Amino acid sequence: MENFDLTLIDWSRGQFALTAMFHWIFVPLTLGLAFIIAIMETIYVRTGNEKWKTITKFWAKLFGINFAIGIATGIILEFQFGTNWSNYSWFVGDIFGAPLAIEGIMAFFLESTFIAVMFFGWNKVSKGFHLLSTWLVAIGANLSALWILVANAWMQNPVGMAFNPDTARNEMVDFWAILFSPTAVNKFLHTIASGYVLAAIFVVGISAWFLLKKRNTVFAKQSIVVATVFGIVSSVFLIFTGDESAREIARVQPMKFAAMEALTEGRTNVPLIAIGFLEQPPTSTEEGELLHGDFAFKIEIPNMLSYMTFLDPNAYIPGIKNLVNGYHNPRTGEDVLSYREKIQRGKEAITTLKMYKEALRAGDTEKKEEYGARFDDPEWVESTFRYFGYGYYNDDNLAGLVPSVPLSFYSFHLMVILSGHFLALFIVMLIFVLRNQLEKMRWLLYVAIWTIPLVYIASQAGWVLAELGRQPWVIQDLMPTLAAVSQLDSSTVQVTFWLFAVTFTTLFIAEIKIMITQIKKGMTGGH
Repeated sequence: MENFDLTLIDWSRGQFALTAMFHWIFVPLTLGLAFIIAIMETIYVRTGNEKWKTITKFWAKLFGINFAIGIATGIILEFQFGTNWSNYSWFVGDIFGAPLAIEGIMAFFLESTFIAVMFFGWNKVSKGFHLLSTWLVAIGANLSALWILVANAWMQNPVGMAFNPDTARNEMVDFWAILFSPTAVNKFLHTIASGYVLAAIFVVGISAWFLLKKRNTVFAKQSIVVATVFGIVSSVFLIFTGDESAREIARVQPMKFAAMEALTEGRTNVPLIAIGFLEQPPTSTEEGELLHGDFAFKIEIPNMLSYMTFLDPNAYIPGIKNLVNGYHNPRTGEDVLSYREKIQRGKEAITTLKMYKEALRAGDTEKKEEYGARFDDPEWVESTFRYFGYGYYNDDNLAGLVPSVPLSFYSFHLMVILSGHFLALFIVMLIFVLRNQLEKMRWLLYVAIWTIPLVYIASQAGWVLAELGRQPWVIQDLMPTLAAVSQLDSSTVQVTFWLFAVTFTTLFIAEIKIMITQIKKGMTGGH
């Protein structure tokens, strides 16, 4: 690691995180609100009730404001793969670029084409065609998310590829394996479900504000009915997909799973930490050994983590120290390599590639065939090359291969706890609005309003877990983040970081002001 500019790496990571987190402020609302609007317009078309048209147009205006700013941040985010992460783009561009290209050509084209009809086609096209356009915008937005999430899922679990030593690049060999990998499927379903929940909270919270102000009360109640039903279904789906995602993480990213559960030592009959506060996360000695971490306080549910992970209350789950030091898995009978062994195999893979390239340049056919044969040997690829990324590390600081346990643990548990709150809020709000008692429950209306920032926090926490939880990898086991950055001067990245920070903050403040102004105008024609 001594040959890497750690300052450049940290600033590059910081800039990408800044852009991604700002972009993710806008994306989930787009995903969910598009469908809520489509549902409301469907009610209008089926009933012919002009009130539903007014409601639809009100929420569509807020959707449009959010959509426009989301596009600006998304474009900047994708450009950074070429500017700040050129080594990554070279190493896996043939694979990673394919879903992004499809997203741009197919999904975004569909979305952007029909959004003009959705906003400007009222009274200019038939009701049916306008409704179709609204649904196609919603579908297009979610298809955009599909391809981006497929690309991200591949980084978490690289499948459907083969390494070409001649170009030193990974190449796609099975598109369908990438598209339908369990990681991609779970990530897509869980992420869009989180967007649906966020949008439902957004509609419920703003409608609650109208009820508190005693303005547009009929429209607010009708919006709450649609949003709470949509939110309940989405919340149940979110919990189900979250459960499936956690199982998939335990299978393909066991270190991330151990970190998000703060599980230091592996064991059978592992309890689920419902609530906990870390006293001391696992740390590393100068010799690279991990010291035990512990909790200052925790509430456990016996055997539950083992059961939820492997549907067996007696199942063994490895902890952080087991994964670093190697262990025998009694559940599978497998002997899992230690990180030191993986580092040695990774260095062997890097050396083999280096020797192959030197033989290629020197025209040494014998050496070229000798080293090239290893990349054609499935057994060597599986036993050695799969640990290629570990070769960038030395075994004197194994904690560098462990993600931040506090960030992983707290982001995961915050997301889970808040998800329960959202579901409970939807149910309670629906009950009271159907009983026509919601306006009397002022405390509940305030809770709904203050839940809007909470749902954004939960959404951001999910991505903190997804991305920081897999560190130090930009591609799991194949490429560490430190090897993925472009060879830039760190001062250049620092300047652009602050430029982006100022720009995005300005855009964010502008969106909030425009949103508030539009909300205060209310739903024209309401009671």
